[in-house]
Amino acid sequence: MANTKSAIKAARKSLRNAARNQATKTRLKSLAKAVAAAAKANDAEKSRAAAIAYSSALDRAVKSDVIHRNSASNHKAQIAKYIFPAKK
Repeated sequence: MANTKSAIKAARKSLRNAARNQATKTRLKSLAKAVAAAAKANDAEKSRAAAIAYSSALDRAVKSDVIHRNSASNHKAQIAKYIFPAKK
């Protein structure tokens, strides 16, 4: 248990931040699954919209320090492979 006033406040804050981070991570996972499902269904318009929503959510998660910016960049590169396949 926390002993000082500042430690008590830090513990409360930690719980709030953990709840926020968990909600954000859950939303990111749901959006990633939506992108994969749309890409698998070969629906170009739906997959593009899902990719844009996922990319935007990744950027917001980086902004609030939920995930690292390099991690978000890697995820965006992976969905780009789904949405914009390499031209041969």
